Parts: sequence; C-alpha cells; structure tokens
Amino acid sequence: MGSQAWLKVLLFGFCFWLSSRSSSSSSLSILQAEAAGGAGFVGGNVFIDRRSVIGRTDDDFVCATLDWWPPEKCDYGTCSWDRASLLNLDLNSNILLNAVKAFSPLKIRLGGTLQDKVIYDTEDNRQPCKQFVKNSSEMFGFTQGCLPMHRWDELNAFFKKSGAKIVFGLNALTGRSIQNDGSVKGAWDYTNAESFISYTVKKNYSIHGWELGNELCGNGVGTRVAAAQYATDTISLRNVVQKIYTGVDSKPLIIAPGGFFDAKWFKEFLDKSGQSLDVATHHIYNLGPGVDQHLVEKILDPLYLDREVDTFSQLENTLKSSATSAVAWVGESGGAYNSGHNLVTNAFVFSFWYLDQLGMAAAHDTKTYCRQSLIGGNYGLLNTTTFVPNPDYYSALLWHRLMGRNALSTSFSGTKKIRSYAHCAKQSKGLVLLLINLDNSTTVHASVAFNGTLTSRHKHKSLKMKIIKLPQASVGGNEREEYHLTAKDGDLHSQTMLLNGNILSVNSIGDIPTLEPLRVKSTQPVSVGPFSIVFVHMPHVILPACS
Repeated sequence: MGSQAWLKVLLFGFCFWLSSRSSSSSSLSILQAEAAGGAGFVGGNVFIDRRSVIGRTDDDFVCATLDWWPPEKCDYGTCSWDRASLLNLDLNSNILLNAVKAFSPLKIRLGGTLQDKVIYDTEDNRQPCKQFVKNSSEMFGFTQGCLPMHRWDELNAFFKKSGAKIVFGLNALTGRSIQNDGSVKGAWDYTNAESFISYTVKKNYSIHGWELGNELCGNGVGTRVAAAQYATDTISLRNVVQKIYTGVDSKPLIIAPGGFFDAKWFKEFLDKSGQSLDVATHHIYNLGPGVDQHLVEKILDPLYLDREVDTFSQLENTLKSSATSAVAWVGESGGAYNSGHNLVTNAFVFSFWYLDQLGMAAAHDTKTYCRQSLIGGNYGLLNTTTFVPNPDYYSALLWHRLMGRNALSTSFSGTKKIRSYAHCAKQSKGLVLLLINLDNSTTVHASVAFNGTLTSRHKHKSLKMKIIKLPQASVGGNEREEYHLTAKDGDLHSQTMLLNGNILSVNSIGDIPTLEPLRVKSTQPVSVGPFSIVFVHMPHVILPACS
C-alpha cells in the first residue's frame, strides 16, 4: 500500500473513532471531508525542547487597543472607523462588555496617532474642549482634540465593569514646536498630563501603565523626537507618577516610546532613560499599506512571515545589552497600516498572521502583544458597527485561555508550510501546541517528539538530536484536547470562523460562545487540515520546562 493511501486509511479510522465519541456530526465535517475529498497528505514531526524556556510572557499577554480616530478618518476612499473612537464608542453594548469580560482580564491600550493631539479637560485646561475636526493641512489630517472628564468617567466605569487592565497613551507633543525638517524642539510640557493623572488617582481609577507618545521615535511618523530628549521626558513622567502615586504600593508602569523599532535610536533611548522605564514598546505593520493587493500572498508565505524575526531578535538583544531593566511589549500591531484591508485583516486569513505573530513575539520574550484594534478600522477583533467578533477575536481568546507564560523552543520537520509553537499549558498541567497550516491542499499528520536542544527559526542553538518519544499517557490520561479552526465554506475571506466544524457566533443576548474541544486519543498523530489552525492541549505531557 502506498504512503498516501496508508495515511488516508489512518485518517478514516481517526474520523470513525471521533464519530463514535461525538453526537455532533457537524463538528467532524472538516476531518471527514479531508478523508473523503482526495486532498494530499504528508507526515511531519514537531520537535519541542523539553527542558528550556526561551521566552516568558505576561499572564495577560493578549492585549487590544482602542483608538481616537473619529468617523471622518478615511483611507483610500474608505471610512472604516464609524463610532469606534474612545470619544464615541457605545459603552452600553452587551456584546462589547461580554467580549472584554471573556478574557478576565483583557489588557487594553488606549492610544494611537491622534493621542499626541489630545488635551485633557481638567481644571488646569484653559482651552475650549473641542473635538477633532478633519483638516488636511494639519498634521495627521485633524485639528487638536479633547478628552472631557465626564467621558473619562464613563470609560472607567466600563473598564471596571468589564475587568479590563488599562494602559493610557499620553500626549507627548505638548509644549514642543515642530521644525521644518520634521523634528521637534523643546521638552515635553507635562502640566496637563500631570493634572489628568492627578484626576485619575483622585477618582481611584486603576491604570496599569502610562505610556508616553505614539510613533515619535526613530524617523517618526509625522514628526520625531530625539532619543536623548525622549529619555529626559520619560524620566519626567516617572517623577510625576512617583509624586502623584505617593503612598500607593503598586504604581503604574512607565511605558515608552510606542513607535517603530530603530536599533540605534532605541539603544540611546534605553541607555539614557536608565531605570525610569519599565516597558519598551514597539509597533508592527510589516505587511505594508492596507491598499496592498498582495496581503494574502504575504500572509501565506513562510519566508515573508519570518522577516519579522529580525525585529524581535534585535530588540531582545538591545534590551539585554542596555543598562535598563525594561521589558519588551508590542504596543500596537495591525499588520497592514492605514486601517487594514476589509475582508483580509478582519477575516479568517488574518488569523494565520496574527497567531504567528503571537507565537513569534512570545518566543523572543515579549511580555505583552497589543492588537490594533479591539474595535475600529478594518482590523478590529470586533466588527465596527455590530460589535460581533471577527475570527481573530476567537484566535486571541483561545491563545489567552490555553497558552501559558512559558514559551518552548519548537521546530517542525516535514513541510515549510507549517508554523509551530508550543507553550506550557495555562490553566492546567501539560503542554499546548499551536500548528498553523498555510497550505491550501495538504493535510499534515504531525507526530510530537522531544529533545534536549534543537535549532529553530527563532533561536539559534547547537543541534543535539536526542529524540525522546511522546510520553505515554498516564492511567485515565489517554486523551488530548484539540481546537481546529477553519473558515466557513473554506473561504479565507470569510468573517465566520468554525471551531471543530461548528460556527462560532454570539447568541441573541450577546453571549460569547463556549469554546469546546474535540477529545482525541493521545496515540493518534495531530491532523492539521489545509488552511487550518489547531491548538492541541496535552494535559498529561509533563515536561521539566513546565514543572
């Protein structure tokens, strides 16, 4: 019998066994279709370093952003923000509340391009509290905006009710003048920010971190601040926070610079900011502009995806070589800039890019990864007008619930179209494996093995192929849990995601669906269908790295 025929027989038996375990035929439709549909089959091996942890994330690694863009924000003739701004978002939406609560907690970063044009309507403010007005002659295309304190109160009431952890991006351009060459002159005037922070503390609002500025580092976007000056301003922010939070045991994090990684600029900034900085944030839009017609090709190209490894690696090394104790966050990442691309960055295909980014970031010791956006633009985790979750919402939620803090060195042998990541399990003992199949016609049957040291695309280590077979399941532990994610009707541009063949959707009162796994015999290889994603929880695989 040929190898492909033999694999088909194995898969048919696998599906038959699953059928005997489940009363829901729809949950098996993907696997059964593979067995009968004549798709190609290949084998492969996932190698996991059983002893070493290559990265540790925050427990609340998954983060999302809320932005300032008003409805008039348009890109390439499309206006995709509607009422998703911090200033006009409907905070009474039950779906929105439940979507945030489902994470318990979700870290939310408040900020974006217009944050450096926001004034805070506190007692010290002597200007009229006017909202953003579109004006093409102004930097970023809008006039100055204002955050009324009654809106800040409303937002904090929602954050408290939903259990969110908040990072607020402060206006870092106050008091500066912009020069003809795009640079800025002068130090940050923190008077208004200090008043705003004081108001926040007096109201007993919980802030996880204060971030200074948005995309003003390196070459900047719109304008730029020199590294030495930014370090001085960050020290000023630290001093302000220390003063206002006097007597408070747990003080908010000091976060900066919230822009694109530039090795030379970051090195100088980190060295000169000393111990005033807790978190170094960088932004990622590595797919190019949202108008690009080749976004899907880039997402499905492993070589293109691997290009971002260099950024993570350089930042990781820069932090290690600097005097700072700051850690790395991705403070904003929407993949394709200028609001993304409808039916790409808000569709099933984007989960390939997004989950690969989460895996890559975690493998390089990134503590938090903030997705642009929670809602708004064409890259929201939630639909901008209906608040209904897009596919990436469920990808994010599964990661948050399954993947623990410890990232393990992982590689895949068999096809370059499989992306593989492994973490210690989050809410139980064991291991969670993430496999992403970028191939449109091939089902991959993956066996899992463990070794002491290996070479992966993320960590360059010596190759010592001491292979250890998958540990035998303990008594009563002969099953693993699998979460297979696919697009409705196999359409990569679909905004409907299937979990084990079942449509994921909120109910009539806005409840987030439960995410139930398939239970599979531990002796079976992991089957990863064409254009699919699978999380595999192996609760009875206990590794030294996870003890």
